[in-house]
Amino acid sequence: MPEGLLVVDKPTGWTSHDVVARTRRLLGTRRVGHAGTLDPMATGVLVLGVGRATRLLTFLVGCDKAYTATVRLGQTTVTDDAEGESVEALGVSDPATLEAALPPAVSGLTGTIEQVPSAVSAVKIDGVRSYARVRSGEDVELAARTVRVSRFDVLRTTPERATTGAGQTIPVVDVDIEVEVSSGTYVRALARDLGRDLGVGGHLTALRRTRVGAFTLASATSLDALVERSERAGVSGIPLLSMAEAARAQLPVREVTAQEADRLSHGRPIAATPSGGDAVAAIDPIGRLVAILDETRPTVRSRVVFPVT
Repeated sequence: MPEGLLVVDKPTGWTSHDVVARTRRLLGTRRVGHAGTLDPMATGVLVLGVGRATRLLTFLVGCDKAYTATVRLGQTTVTDDAEGESVEALGVSDPATLEAALPPAVSGLTGTIEQVPSAVSAVKIDGVRSYARVRSGEDVELAARTVRVSRFDVLRTTPERATTGAGQTIPVVDVDIEVEVSSGTYVRALARDLGRDLGVGGHLTALRRTRVGAFTLASATSLDALVERSERAGVSGIPLLSMAEAARAQLPVREVTAQEADRLSHGRPIAATPSGGDAVAAIDPIGRLVAILDETRPTVRSRVVFPVT
């Protein structure tokens, strides 16, 4: 059975589940999962786990992420992105004044902030996704959560014209940005809040994820390329990253002896080392990932074990 991590460059219009379903067919296995969804309008890095590597995804879900995006200032939508109906269209009557106000507004959304997720997010309320409640007609108010925006750079601003829900055209400003954020941060909400703080409203018109933890677009493969490789070489044509390579890329590593690897494979503890990490990859002498360790205690506990096959 194939196993490892697969970094996909998700195309626009596809759900993350669509990508998982296509990958299952290409690899001939149901055991495929992802390390965090992307909206259908978004593109970019989607990390998939295949086979036993699905158990590694737990340690990737909470990774920091990086995005490029375009924010349209002057118009709000019900979904905080271009897929929703226009709610308010104030327009931008003075682009120069707005551009001068951008730096302090961006600064206010950088660092550790309290962010209210978009109402159409996947946050659960009493077991039901928020977006499902919105689509059924409910008014949803989500609680703010603490997130960190470690980088929020404005790349360029472009005056544009946009069409309102009433069919009128208004002047707006498109702002291309790059952000690096903690897990759980909604870039749609950053777009919404940037427009709110500038007094003109805003929403997201484009989003591309460029990094999930250590995995970037440089190591991602498009779906079309995956299909082509599969047709040419079968499963062996799919560029799976081995579990050990994936673990080395993202986690601190402890090289264990053959005896220690054997103990871990049988669920027995081993002595701790000074690293003290709560997610340490244990690699055996021939380069296989045998476990993910919690080394925060005097006796090491295995959080996940990968029996040698």
